[in-house]
Amino acid sequence: MASQVPIEKVRNIGISAHIDSGKTTLSERILFYTGRIHEIHEVRGKDGVGAKMDSMDLEREKGITIQSAATYAMWGEYNINLIDTPGHVDFTIEVERALRVLDGAILVLCSVSGVQSQSITVDRQMKRYKVPRIAFVNKMDRAGANYQRVAAQLKEKLNHHPVRLQLPIGAEDRFQGLVDLIQMKAFYFDGESGENIREEEIPAELLEQAKADRQEMIEKVAEVDDALGELFLSDSAISNEQIAAAVRRATIALKMTPVMCGSAYKNKGVQLLLNAICAYLPNPSEVTNEALDQKNNEAKVVLESSSDKPFVGLAFKLEDGRYGQLTYMRVYQGKVSKGDFIVNQANQKKVKVPRIVRMHSNEMNDINEGYAGDIIALFGVECASGDTFTDGTVQYTMTSMFVPDAVISLAVSPKNRDAQANFSKALNRFTKEDPTFRVNRDEESGQTIIRGMGELHLEIYIERMKREYNCEVVAGKPQVAYRETISQKGEFAYTHKKQTGGSGQFARVCGYVEPLPSDAVQQYEFVDDIVGGSIPREFIPACDKGFAEAVKKGSLIGFPVVGIRVVINDGAFHAVDSSEMAFKTAAIMGFREGYAAAKPIILEPMMKVEVQAPEDFQGSVVGQINQRRGTILESGTAEGYVTVVAEVPLNTMFGYSTDLRSATQGKGEFTMEFAKYSPVPRNEAEALMAAYKEKLAAEQAARK
Repeated sequence: MASQVPIEKVRNIGISAHIDSGKTTLSERILFYTGRIHEIHEVRGKDGVGAKMDSMDLEREKGITIQSAATYAMWGEYNINLIDTPGHVDFTIEVERALRVLDGAILVLCSVSGVQSQSITVDRQMKRYKVPRIAFVNKMDRAGANYQRVAAQLKEKLNHHPVRLQLPIGAEDRFQGLVDLIQMKAFYFDGESGENIREEEIPAELLEQAKADRQEMIEKVAEVDDALGELFLSDSAISNEQIAAAVRRATIALKMTPVMCGSAYKNKGVQLLLNAICAYLPNPSEVTNEALDQKNNEAKVVLESSSDKPFVGLAFKLEDGRYGQLTYMRVYQGKVSKGDFIVNQANQKKVKVPRIVRMHSNEMNDINEGYAGDIIALFGVECASGDTFTDGTVQYTMTSMFVPDAVISLAVSPKNRDAQANFSKALNRFTKEDPTFRVNRDEESGQTIIRGMGELHLEIYIERMKREYNCEVVAGKPQVAYRETISQKGEFAYTHKKQTGGSGQFARVCGYVEPLPSDAVQQYEFVDDIVGGSIPREFIPACDKGFAEAVKKGSLIGFPVVGIRVVINDGAFHAVDSSEMAFKTAAIMGFREGYAAAKPIILEPMMKVEVQAPEDFQGSVVGQINQRRGTILESGTAEGYVTVVAEVPLNTMFGYSTDLRSATQGKGEFTMEFAKYSPVPRNEAEALMAAYKEKLAAEQAARK
């Protein structure tokens, strides 16, 4: 158990990569060789069991990882806490939160495709959290496998300093084993699942190549490690231990990336990767973790991975399990025991720890204590993703993870009215679990809008509502928030007369409406220009109320009217029949008269869109923006990437993320934010007005 393992023997690692590089298959093999599972199941295996780390039904059906899964395993004396993360860009938050709490990572690359778009994104995330990594070139058994080319791409595309520690024996269908260039030995993997490692001398035909590769490896490590550099320059004899120590120092200092290879599917090279994880990746005490001291003006404090210090832990992921909320926590300092009271720094609430477990995908193993450096899960502790907990003696908070902005939205509603409660429950849970999944209610349209990282992201949540909450959801394009305004001055003179038995209603208002200057702060302005008391003072506020109500709904398409000034300069009243109500009604009707004369127009929201994609796709990126009525404001290239900034109508941006990905082989990314309102082209305006008229007619017919 964790308590017996000294901190030097703990490794917290994550497996990240582009989609379909073999991350989950690799995790499965690691669990098998460390004795955590006794049978290997494939991600899309015929036996229908599916990989251990993909425990969700949806993951097994689609053959993709949706949620990061945590587990732990013993390799010799080492305790390895492992998190398998999704490769799909839509689930990028899962990778963010895993890397936030890990000390090291394995960047899995496909030996054929090499460095792909999501490998670049994942690498950027690793750099953001300064995570040392080992690159593992997987799928060496595939046609077109090329270990050297992929290692070179790490330098070209990711600016790493890659150092190859192995030489493959054969490739593609003739891939048999590996030469370890530090030990200068050949390794073969025998047995049904490659569990028996056979160590041999290097085959004669590869000896010269191995010697040349070893020399190149030593030179490259010497470039980034001073101690080895000195030995190398003085032509001293260099021992295997000295090389291994230099590789460890340079990897932890983020100066180099060791590159290894193998085939997880064919069970070759995984045990050597496990040895390298223990040999070259840092233990928790070798990583600098900083917290902010809330008592001392958020001064930075370096946390010590020691169990004697005050407890500090970060809740990095939440799940709704069978027994209530499961909170994944990384313990950075001190220790936490069952029954302890811990304080949530977000709201200063004190909570008791009823149960501590260590996760093995979807299975739980109870433990009594969690120590500095451990990744544990707590039951019954209410909090949000990214909250810091302490024992109450210190007020430290950990910096939270980076949360990217949502780029796509959908309007959703439950199919059946009865499912409303479950619908709300599901939305509450998902927003708590996933910071990139956001929900808001659009006051104008009354729709519930969900926003996320991509169409697949939202699709998965809609599917999960159906399965986990028995709530079928109708999803539609959200209503765009249009506005109406006027393009010129329009006059009105309206008399409101109503005679019923007893006192009647009488009010007359005259004046004009005009557009406000474009830099005006408020969208509606009321000016009282009445002289000579043609409308008594006490009725002026009623006129203002009437106009303010009238601008809430324009007559073109029923959206609010903005950028308008209403001036009243004349009117009439009746000593008996005039009232506040009469003047309010006269103002509403007078406004409509003036509005119709002021050539009203429809405005639509324009978004500032910034697109990044490799230079080769510049033509398609620009073409897509033009098709969507976008105006390109600027474009430039840097480091092989083109950045295009444009203003595009929001109404044309639905489905853009999918189109952009398909046009750029998945390598394009974009961000979008509101810029301003602009007039809608005439043909669009006519279509909107026709649709509004139809809607009104349908509502009237329904009333009858």
